[in-house]
Amino acid sequence: MSSMKHVDNIPSTPGKFKEKSHYNRLRLHFSVAKLTFWSFVFLGLIFICFFKSTSSSSSPVSSDLSRRSLRTSSYDGPAWEKRIKASAKIRSTNGISVLVTGAAGFVGTHVSSALKRRGDGVVGLDNFNDYYDPSLKRARQTLLESAGVYIVEGDINDVALLKKLFDIVQFSHVMHLAAQAGVRYAMENPSSYVHSNIAGLVNLLEFCKNANPQPAIVWASSSSVYGLNTKVPFSESDRTDQPASLYAATKKAGEEIAHTYNHIYGLSLTGLRFFTVYGPWGRPDMAYFFFTRDMLKGKSISIFEGADHGTVARDFTYIDDIVKGCLGALDTAEKSTGSGGKKKGPAQLRVFNLGNTSPVPVSDLVTILERLLKVKAKRAVMKLPRNGDVQFTHANISLAQRELGYKPTTDLQTGLKKFVRWYLSYYGEGKKSAQ
Repeated sequence: MSSMKHVDNIPSTPGKFKEKSHYNRLRLHFSVAKLTFWSFVFLGLIFICFFKSTSSSSSPVSSDLSRRSLRTSSYDGPAWEKRIKASAKIRSTNGISVLVTGAAGFVGTHVSSALKRRGDGVVGLDNFNDYYDPSLKRARQTLLESAGVYIVEGDINDVALLKKLFDIVQFSHVMHLAAQAGVRYAMENPSSYVHSNIAGLVNLLEFCKNANPQPAIVWASSSSVYGLNTKVPFSESDRTDQPASLYAATKKAGEEIAHTYNHIYGLSLTGLRFFTVYGPWGRPDMAYFFFTRDMLKGKSISIFEGADHGTVARDFTYIDDIVKGCLGALDTAEKSTGSGGKKKGPAQLRVFNLGNTSPVPVSDLVTILERLLKVKAKRAVMKLPRNGDVQFTHANISLAQRELGYKPTTDLQTGLKKFVRWYLSYYGEGKKSAQ
């Protein structure tokens, strides 16, 4: 009966029931104890997370490139600024001041070195991610530093870092080569391509549009934008709306983004569609590189063929020829027309193929490597997988020849000979392990 009385005392409207003082004291005591308990739990989690993050700094980096590349090394200070100013110093008449993103990359290293040799001011920027062996990037960094090029370690998505760099140096040009490369890796980590190739490009353009004066920008697109095109050779006027991979789609998106910033803000933009670049200090994820590694180790190499045993061929372009095209694009780039984010007139917008115009079957590439390495390859012929790779690339370079004076001079035999000489020197005598 007493229990029924207690139920009758509970009102139908929540929150209006006045509890007895003894019950209030018990509830208050319980709440304080509960609050104390969860406070200790929360502090404990912070303690654990802190030590976990501290220990992880000495462990292998996370495999997620989109998170990994956001990390930026500490910067600022007089010594840091002094190194940047020294690296950016122009030493030739009519020289230019260039920020090279992705400077520790394959193309970035060669372009930075060539600019410095001719007396231009060069500052590099690179996040040194581990998409492939970071020690190779560090070796390139050492090479550039010996030539007087300083590479700032940081991410192109770091707005504060970009502001500091432009506050220290009034760059006349930006050579934007930083990107997440590789066709096949997009199936494993698609977010890294969006982070670097789209978000990174937009962040850089956003900063450049607000700079005063705005720099002229040359950036790396890709022959991959031609996607499933069957018309060859590929010309800049051909359709590029059928990408075969996410990587290609992000590069195509980059070209559309460049058009937008040119149209709205007056940025001078030149896109370069590279065709299968190879040579010394190259990328370990490229076929010519890992074919060399595996052949020397006696491992089998996979050679793909298209439908009905069709030939898979690439327009292999030697790095020195690509560098000439990059410098030609920088030298012919007109000034941006905007100021402080406002367009004041039409601005230059261009796109060029940089290839070799001589597609070579991948099987022929292997034959050349066999001759240079004096090793018989263990060939495993298989069908071209549906991973974004295309069967054939072939560049029409007439526009680049006319506008940039671009003229490739290195055939595959000569270029591979130079690559093999570098490879054996760099990885030889058990000094390093090609990963």
